[in-house]
Amino acid sequence: MADPKSRTITLGHGSGGLLTHDLVHEVFGTRLKNPVLDGWGDSALLDLGGVRVAFTTDSFVVSPLFFPGGDIGKLAVCGTVNDLAVAGAVPRFLSLAVVLEEGFDLDRLERIADSIARAAAAAGVAVVTGDTKVVEKGKGDGVYLNTAGVGLLRPAAPGGAASVRPGDVVLVNGPLGDHGAVIVSARSGIELASGLVSDCAPLAGLIGALYEAGVTPRFMRDPTRGGAAGVLAELAHGSGCGVALDEERLPFRPEVRGVCDLLGMDPLVLANEGKVIVVVPPEQGAAALAAMRAHPHGAAAATIGTITEAHPGKVVLRTRYGGQRLIDMPVSDPLPRIC
Repeated sequence: MADPKSRTITLGHGSGGLLTHDLVHEVFGTRLKNPVLDGWGDSALLDLGGVRVAFTTDSFVVSPLFFPGGDIGKLAVCGTVNDLAVAGAVPRFLSLAVVLEEGFDLDRLERIADSIARAAAAAGVAVVTGDTKVVEKGKGDGVYLNTAGVGLLRPAAPGGAASVRPGDVVLVNGPLGDHGAVIVSARSGIELASGLVSDCAPLAGLIGALYEAGVTPRFMRDPTRGGAAGVLAELAHGSGCGVALDEERLPFRPEVRGVCDLLGMDPLVLANEGKVIVVVPPEQGAAALAAMRAHPHGAAAATIGTITEAHPGKVVLRTRYGGQRLIDMPVSDPLPRIC
């Protein structure tokens, strides 16, 4: 584990866990402080002459570049679209910046570009501007992508962690940990005979279905780096409430559990690229679950817990054996360069 007091950057600083949180807040947050940035959401919420928009940016350095269920191109589009969608926005436009290493194979680059085009079409967004840079051989790792996105905010955008209340229902749109399990298997040489693939997918359509069903989410977040554990820990800390989870209701594929058992990993910290954790008022729980299950990206949606007055600021998991386990924000992710 990386030393949290180290004065040098480690791979753990890019994991999305506590090290990332401290790096971003202490190095950048203190120097770039302003009312918009201080919201610390995945997207900035802006008022442009009376038009409310969400604006986000993300960089992608995943290794390997191609993996079962996706590649760096599809990941870049879906990751940016999803950050806008969970902010309560309808994604509209993306930018694309590409950093190439000298010697990178043009056929592979064309394959990535084709994937970007397909993913953008599926998500209903247009790539409208971009940039390309090339660095010397040995000074990069093939290709890195950066995308920024703009979307129109819905009138009933989520209020964030501070808006949740005891009794609210916590849901997820399907099995957790698929993306992380696929990446770690690819790096470890583990062959998944079951055909497990990354869950990489755009979520704007599924979130739109929630709103069409009359659901007004209080909180939404896609559990990428740091996994569900990281998002739920942030939710508990930001709300001042407790989060009570039921292990029997947490959806994991047997293949994901198998990979975690083999490598000694917790599936709750594995990254996801097509999942959203949603908190809704208790009277909307059934409608939210039904709307998710009616959508292709939510067929296996589940209610996984509730917001509670007990254990404020903490996430407590009730195990299948009747005990309790505290879920903390991971300090770092055991799997760097996951996205």
